Amino acid sequence: MKATQRLHDLGQSLWLDNITRDLLNSGTLKRYIDELSVTGLTSNPTIFDHAIKNSAAYDAPIREKLVKGRSGEALFFELALEDITRAADLLRPIYDRTNGVDGWVSLEVSPLLAHDTASTLAAAKDLFTRAARPNLFIKIPGTKEGSPAIEEAIFAGIPVNVTLLFSRDHYLAAAEAFLRGIERRIDAGLNPNVGSVASVFISRWDAAVVGKVSDKLQNQLGIAIAKRTFNAYRALLGSERWQRAYNFGSRPQRLLLASTGTKDPKASDTLYIKALAAPFTVNTMPEGTLQAFGDHGELDGTLPADGGDCERVLARFAKAGIDIDALAAQLQEEGAKSFVKSWEDLMGVITAKSAALKMAS
Repeated sequence: MKATQRLHDLGQSLWLDNITRDLLNSGTLKRYIDELSVTGLTSNPTIFDHAIKNSAAYDAPIREKLVKGRSGEALFFELALEDITRAADLLRPIYDRTNGVDGWVSLEVSPLLAHDTASTLAAAKDLFTRAARPNLFIKIPGTKEGSPAIEEAIFAGIPVNVTLLFSRDHYLAAAEAFLRGIERRIDAGLNPNVGSVASVFISRWDAAVVGKVSDKLQNQLGIAIAKRTFNAYRALLGSERWQRAYNFGSRPQRLLLASTGTKDPKASDTLYIKALAAPFTVNTMPEGTLQAFGDHGELDGTLPADGGDCERVLARFAKAGIDIDALAAQLQEEGAKSFVKSWEDLMGVITAKSAALKMAS
């Protein structure tokens, strides 16, 4: 039995952090579902930037859309929705079999809207309606300005993947926004079963402290942050407030562990997958990490519900001069800027490809 199946059987969902038209056309995504226990998929502007830039599979569809007068962002979202809905359809049997717990795909609103609540909500409603798939999460960043949009989207019945979370406090703010939306639905007599995940980024923590801490502390910070957040997650799941919501028919927002590809070439390529095994969570991993874990992955226990040694480890980082709260804020800000940069690169690729295809036609 592959390690991916053992992890799935333990109760953690394995999602692929990638989508390309070639992945769909070649049957590779279907194979990952069948052979590597993949039960969901996430995307972001960087992924689409690389996909469209590095493949000719998008050339003919872009030509067709240019003829219809599409350009820029509008053209991109048509391409993205085509890929995302195909993936959603492949995963739909899992969504149906698990009663909506698993089998999801994710599509992000424009990162240019990260600090604009009203526009974020309008974009989320538009994309979810156009996709017309129940197993689509709209990704909304868990920034200060994003929280009201998360609450309003949940209240409107739009499933949300809260992205760009880096700490326990970021996670708790996202969970609060989700629960406010659910409680408003309960008060309004609406069905409170609206799906959501809260995505906490892991490996960027370790990349951020390279050269700032001793070698023996390397590659420990991200895992400690995950343990601290998992402890908060488990406490929330058992809280009276959430249990009241469950009693009205709500489902809990699941914790998703993101950015789990190993960035340190000296560390194991399955470091974060092995360390972050936990039931009723999601691990969304890059394609290479998924393949590596399927090939030679190992499991060694699960995340401790009480956080284990996380506070002792974090105290060592504090002693080494790392301000965890300040670094969390920095990572979120840098993450938002990175997605904006990828978005601008993506729009540049769309413009350049459009111009080249017009010239060639």
